[in-house]
Amino acid sequence: MRTTNKILIPAILSLCSFGFGLNVSAADVAPAVAVSEAPMMEEGIRFSCDPDRLGRIKSGMGKYLASLGISPDTVVTRADQTNGALVFTLNTPKDDSDTLRLRSRQEFAIHDSVVSLPAKKGKMHQVVTVSKKEILLALLQHGRLTEFSGESCNLSALKDLVGIRQNIVAWSENLNWVWPDGDAAEWNKKYWHRGTPLPGVPLHAAFDDIFNNQDKYSIGCYTAAKIIMVHGVLDYYRRVKKDLFRQKLVETILTHDQEPLVDVEPGKMWSFEEGFDPHELTRPGKILHIHYGVAPRNFVPGDWAYLLNSDPVSSRKTGYEGSNAIYLGRNRFADFYNDNRHAYTYRQKLDEVYQWRNGVFSRSRDSAKIQPLSAEGFEQLEKTPAEGGLVLDFRVFPIPLDRLEWSEIP
Repeated sequence: MRTTNKILIPAILSLCSFGFGLNVSAADVAPAVAVSEAPMMEEGIRFSCDPDRLGRIKSGMGKYLASLGISPDTVVTRADQTNGALVFTLNTPKDDSDTLRLRSRQEFAIHDSVVSLPAKKGKMHQVVTVSKKEILLALLQHGRLTEFSGESCNLSALKDLVGIRQNIVAWSENLNWVWPDGDAAEWNKKYWHRGTPLPGVPLHAAFDDIFNNQDKYSIGCYTAAKIIMVHGVLDYYRRVKKDLFRQKLVETILTHDQEPLVDVEPGKMWSFEEGFDPHELTRPGKILHIHYGVAPRNFVPGDWAYLLNSDPVSSRKTGYEGSNAIYLGRNRFADFYNDNRHAYTYRQKLDEVYQWRNGVFSRSRDSAKIQPLSAEGFEQLEKTPAEGGLVLDFRVFPIPLDRLEWSEIP
């Protein structure tokens, strides 16, 4: 579900000072990750830059794979001398683009990770979450291409992307927000006014509270997805990487219009909606990028996907137009409201959206209305809406700030 709450963004950010001798304008900022939206001949991870840097990347990539317990024969490396590129792809059949089953495939020996997250009163708690190994293997799998080019052609950008994705997933493992069910959203008034942080409240503190006092927030799944993405990126630079400059840069990008939850994602993400404003097609996301033409069953942990409710009747019910889904790895999708023990398998997520047409808006209250699907029925739902399914073929994901230039910021 998406509730439109757009505020126009100025074409150029004003020059901003972070208080330690650095002035950065929006024109000086470029994305660390470029993703083509055209059909890909190549898949996996591609670095495009000069031969000297490619040589260092090839050597460093071997060490990075080893550090995550990934055997060299698991990855195919190809040098494209003509275009000055180095491509890494998972050593699986060309038609194998499935990432949902990576965790269960014994040859990859994937195990979950345990990370510590801040809790109330300065305490920490441990969370079992997706491993960096699974994230990297998913990026390497057939079905999509992630490219690092220009000044971003380095391993640090890839490592940041993996780290940010893991942080997004970790914060999504134990969610208990309140579902508004058509009513107005509710926010902790100590930190927020209708989705806008109160003046003087540090941005990270406002987002921390959403996760530490979840019962004070009644929000739809569109807002929930944006909160998870923003918090995952901001918290990564502030707490995990402890990169003060990039923390301030993210904060400035998010708040230049005083609305950190507005226009987080690219405008074209919603081009399928009736009444879509064509001017939105060219609006980039503040901190998120979009990749079209992703293969079926291809999700990288930390992806934001969308399942469209194609039923003309139930889709008119507020909050049930579709489902914003955050992929957690391990064939699990985030459960924002703890309706299904904190996560849905892919089939459970498909079934959740499908059953809305049968009046199943609560799995417990409306259980008698559930109409079981066959294996063939689930296979049909995995297709795009144009093919009679539910799953749109794009994925939205975070952009790591690998350098000071990010040309896509308005």
